[in-house]
Amino acid sequence: EVRMVPSGGGSVQAGGSLRLSCTASGLTLYDSDMTWYRQAAWTGCELVSTISSDGSTYYSDSVKGRFTISRDIAKNTVYLQMNSLKPEDTAVYHCAPDPKYGGTMLGPCAAWGQGTMVTVSS
Repeated sequence: EVRMVPSGGGSVQAGGSLRLSCTASGLTLYDSDMTWYRQAAWTGCELVSTISSDGSTYYSDSVKGRFTISRDIAKNTVYLQMNSLKPEDTAVYHCAPDPKYGGTMLGPCAAWGQGTMVTVSS
């Protein structure tokens, strides 16, 4: 069974930092892209950042230069270091594996659990 366990969310003032973690089970990070998504209240599911199975990374324009995705293969954990946080970063953050592991019907912001909440205040 493939499971995602995100953590590390919280409340921070604008300009602050948080580091999110996502511990995966039932897969190896060598075989799966891992992606962070976020969903603000009453909005759609937005792709934030991806780290591919070969270690290459992708960032949405809205977070590029502020967020860094990384992974620890031994711990089967993906991280999202979030710096210079803005109020518009406020959202529930989710992590999701490659679609081959499932989740395609519900979508990545619903299929893998409740996510971890990030609140950035002015």
